[in-house]
Amino acid sequence: MSTSPFSEFAGLLVLFLAILFVVGPFLGRYMRCAVEEGNYRLTAWGRPFERGLYRLSGVRADAEMNWKQYAVAVIVFNVIGVVAVYAIQRLQGVLPLNPQGFGAVSPDSSFNTAISFVANTNWQGYAGESTMSYLTQMLALTVQNFVSAATGIAVVFALIRGFARHGARTIGNFWVDLTRTTLYVLLPLSVVLAVALVGQGVIQNFDSYKEVHLVTAVEYTQPKVDAAGQPVLDAGGKPVTEAAKTDRQTLAMGPVASQEAIKMLGTNGGGFFNANSAHPYENPTPFSNLLEMLAIFLIPAALCFTFGEMVRDRRQGVAVIASMTVIFVVMAVAAMVSEQQFNAALAGLPIDHVASALQAGGNMEGKEVRFGISASALFATITTAASCGAVNAMHDSFTAIGGLVPMLLMQLGEVVFGGVGSGLYGMLVYAVLAVFIAGLMIGRTPEYLGKKIEAYEMKMTAVAILVTPLLVLVGTAIAIMVEPGRAGVFNPGTHGFSEVLYALSSAANNNGSAFAGLSANTPFYNVLLAAAMWFGRFWIIVPVLAMAGSLAAKRRTPVSAGTMPTHGPLFVTLLVGSVLLVGALTYVPALALGPVAEQLQPAAVTAAAK
Repeated sequence: MSTSPFSEFAGLLVLFLAILFVVGPFLGRYMRCAVEEGNYRLTAWGRPFERGLYRLSGVRADAEMNWKQYAVAVIVFNVIGVVAVYAIQRLQGVLPLNPQGFGAVSPDSSFNTAISFVANTNWQGYAGESTMSYLTQMLALTVQNFVSAATGIAVVFALIRGFARHGARTIGNFWVDLTRTTLYVLLPLSVVLAVALVGQGVIQNFDSYKEVHLVTAVEYTQPKVDAAGQPVLDAGGKPVTEAAKTDRQTLAMGPVASQEAIKMLGTNGGGFFNANSAHPYENPTPFSNLLEMLAIFLIPAALCFTFGEMVRDRRQGVAVIASMTVIFVVMAVAAMVSEQQFNAALAGLPIDHVASALQAGGNMEGKEVRFGISASALFATITTAASCGAVNAMHDSFTAIGGLVPMLLMQLGEVVFGGVGSGLYGMLVYAVLAVFIAGLMIGRTPEYLGKKIEAYEMKMTAVAILVTPLLVLVGTAIAIMVEPGRAGVFNPGTHGFSEVLYALSSAANNNGSAFAGLSANTPFYNVLLAAAMWFGRFWIIVPVLAMAGSLAAKRRTPVSAGTMPTHGPLFVTLLVGSVLLVGALTYVPALALGPVAEQLQPAAVTAAAK
């Protein structure tokens, strides 16, 4: 007996959240002990490695940093990462572990990719299986998947210390936070997930690419070339095509499972293959799909519980994760409902869009049959609620409202769970804004966790919140105005505008997913998106660290009768309202020109026909 699409989606969503909320508190407590205290018995195995790394690098683990020293360490470390990733790509042709003999990546693409992976964005303007060697995938990209994720977690630990400490001049040691996060959190989880993915069929090898025989030969057309290999043109100057047929296919190989694991756990996104998590070698089964979705949210959710542990009030962490969950569930349902609708553009064609035992119904374009609409819509919501960007379906093929959901989730600032670390520190910035608004309404100096929120904190909050809208909207305007930007748009009109808006939203918010209809691997887009990714990452990190330093130096204010509780339903409502009010309304005019206008077009066409 078949179930309805909505009951299938509801069951999958409930299962996903249930597992997440069962595992989250335990992992959150573990991270506090492993990273903050460093003496947890479960991390005893790694202490010799940790001490050895400190000796090799000359780091004093007991020497803490003020916020300026912490920020300089973050920037310097990541600049070195950009240089290293760029150099490896440019030297790829002469480096080992390159069985396909790939040459050097172009300068503009190398620049874009270096910043992309260092900024935890993993925007990819290239096809991985035809561009990157195994060494580049592992030494450049996978390494950055670890350390860029660890950077985000380190920054949120610094901010939490700002709330937890009082009268302090320091907020921790970046090198210690980076080391412990990588060694005790990301590495063990990645090993476990990689083994589980291999068990599901994700490949992990160093073989050369395989040429296999097809069961059925494929006929296609290709450009006709002369003896010198030049295209043959007809009298009008257009390329001449000819029929071709093949019974062979080349299958890409590589160390996929290891990169896939940290790609998901670190909310890095990207993919070993161009098809990303829609590729059967990256995501072969419905169970691997569930594992990957859980991996994306696992650390962001657990960090909310870590926050409650570190400020010694678990209710505070629960309030934050409750706010995230409310927005996420609403968005996920909206995406599912939209994708299950009949596509009005196909009206009049002999196509059955009613769900049955033989077909999924709704909008299956761009989706894998092995996942269907429910798992595809949920995956799209998860990967854009978190700053992951991995995809198991093409968002460009979603309906107008279905495509608006992932776009809006990114534009909210990637705070609905968000990236590892970056999601929580983004949401805590909104929490500061929420208590400031509440303080104005009741005529009191706003407080959050016993710390008075004053002019300096609000200046840093304003910078952190307004940076990404500035980058997205100005970047989109530039791309639409200049010829190199318009040249990459293959779909004219509202959908083409949505593709550009999505690309800038993805880059500036460090998501990395693409609408898939924009030709972005050009010098113009590689430079424009690289700038959005870099400033979208570090123009937020620096004010967040400045806020952490200011809060750590303040004394805790005793709770009084006028103190607004920040752990109940009222605060959750206020926090959700602040995110939607500031995050969403900023983009309303741009969304009206893109997905909203696209949604209204079929209705307009139908009305005109009548």
